[in-house]
Amino acid sequence: MLLLEEIVEKEVDIYNLEGNTVGKIKLPKVFYVPIRKDIIRRAVLALQTSRLQPKGTDPEAGERTTAESWGVGRGVARVPRIKGSSRAALAPNVVGGRRAHPPRVEKKIKERINKKEKIVAFLSALSATANKDFVRLRGHIVDDINDLPIIVEDDLENIEKSKDLREFFKKIGLWNDVFRAYKNVRVRAGRGKMRGRKYKKPKSVLIVVSKTAPIFKAGRNFPGVEIKDVYSLNVEDLAPGGDPGRLTLFTVSAIRKIEERYGDKIVT
Repeated sequence: MLLLEEIVEKEVDIYNLEGNTVGKIKLPKVFYVPIRKDIIRRAVLALQTSRLQPKGTDPEAGERTTAESWGVGRGVARVPRIKGSSRAALAPNVVGGRRAHPPRVEKKIKERINKKEKIVAFLSALSATANKDFVRLRGHIVDDINDLPIIVEDDLENIEKSKDLREFFKKIGLWNDVFRAYKNVRVRAGRGKMRGRKYKKPKSVLIVVSKTAPIFKAGRNFPGVEIKDVYSLNVEDLAPGGDPGRLTLFTVSAIRKIEERYGDKIVT
């Protein structure tokens, strides 16, 4: 559990789809958790490595042979040679030989993290979304935004068309950041182009909603924009690459579910 001092909860504006203020809501205490970049990075690394699949080679690959070295005094290299022939085998530097350092299944490729540390990392990354300095450090454009996090009415979840979502971004002051991500999409250098990851796309706005809704379809055309429901939200969404401060937008219902789900993780 995380111990915090007395917290004075502040009220933040609630916006409608026209970008106008329609009320205020108390920001839950989970947004005041101290920001621990070290734990966030560990949690992101644990999440990234959990997707890796162990791989290795046959332990006897290249070693199923009768090859033995002839020794010295024959005027030839001392590599192992197949019996009854002068053909080299077995050694790593010959055709068909074993690999010098093959990948092994038993190699530890996954970073482990404690459950409580994982919770602290998530709450810490969530807290960073309400800190304008961290959001600016990630490269997001927040000049047209008065306060963070941005909280919008639940009507946002019912947007079905990309053009309507684009108009909303312009009215709320997020379009500059979305356009920044669009302009910086670039072709990856190297072999990755051939392996299903041709483009590198910057991260832009993260929209957190309370449930699966039509907005998932409306937002998929904008590079860098991601839409997540509260139950699938993780620390990598809030802090891509381990860097906290993702520009995040919440619906009112999402804020209430976050408080309901994570409020008991904090002791005041």
